[in-house]
Amino acid sequence: MAALLGFAVIVTATGIRPYLVWLGAWSVATFVAYLIDKSQARRGGWRIPENGLHGLAVAGGAIGGWVGMLGLRHKTRHPLFPLVLAVALTVQVIIGIKLLG
Repeated sequence: MAALLGFAVIVTATGIRPYLVWLGAWSVATFVAYLIDKSQARRGGWRIPENGLHGLAVAGGAIGGWVGMLGLRHKTRHPLFPLVLAVALTVQVIIGIKLLG
């Protein structure tokens, strides 16, 4: 509920297009998930399932996924990650062009 309220406040107060706010929020969430997973990997702790990371990217966080993968050097040895991120980003850009163009 708080996330939805925050989303509405940001869109209303800033005038930023809802789709861009959506992508920004999911990208931050995805990057944080990559950061947590990388930290847990170093510590040998509980990990975020790969499908969870993919789901965040597909939901709108492809940019955050790319920043997490490349910036944190996390999941770079898994060939499925760049593929999922590339497809998700392509779809998100196409949707953005259709909505905003």
